[in-house]
Amino acid sequence: MVPMTSVSGGTLRRRPAQRRSLERVERMLDECARLLDEVGYDSLTTKEVARRAEVPIGTFYQFFSDKQGLVRALALRNLESFLERIADKLGAVDLKHWGDVVDLAVDEFVQMKRSRPGFAVVDFGEILPSPGGPALKGTQHMLDAALENNAVVADRLRRLVLETLDVPVIPGLDRALLVAVEAGDAVLKLAFRVSPEGAPELITECKIMIRRYLAAHLP
Repeated sequence: MVPMTSVSGGTLRRRPAQRRSLERVERMLDECARLLDEVGYDSLTTKEVARRAEVPIGTFYQFFSDKQGLVRALALRNLESFLERIADKLGAVDLKHWGDVVDLAVDEFVQMKRSRPGFAVVDFGEILPSPGGPALKGTQHMLDAALENNAVVADRLRRLVLETLDVPVIPGLDRALLVAVEAGDAVLKLAFRVSPEGAPELITECKIMIRRYLAAHLP
């Protein structure tokens, strides 16, 4: 279970102060994820999430303003889990090249797409009514009102790379990582449109593309 410290900022109407409240919020997020797989976003209801999480509907609205607020919190939890998984693996292996981080990040994303409840519908904010998109209009700012979802992901990855690896801060790094995330996102969407499990050959092409692009920007 991902710590609720990851669901911060404006995603909750109020932060759970007690363990019981924390567990209730986590259950609601868990049931939201399962229902996204079962019925999709359009048929997702706050009433059903509350029923399956075994909490009063009034409790739901203490923490979430509406269905979109719930999904936004789930997207942020997904992002934090993704970053934690990468950080754990970076700490456990001896990387020979920064390009290995690209492979690791793509592999973790693909694994979450294949196995994490709700992730095929809502990964880091965009709502995908069908595998591989297109995304539901108006969901590109789910994580931040000012920044698009991919810009938030790129910034968090930049911070993780700088904190974990011996990569110098160079001019244009922010832009390069944003382009890499945008391009990788597009190819991976294609991979999951072609195959429900993600077409392996397209996943490989995604890694090659990002590696070659970043090679021109990173030492």
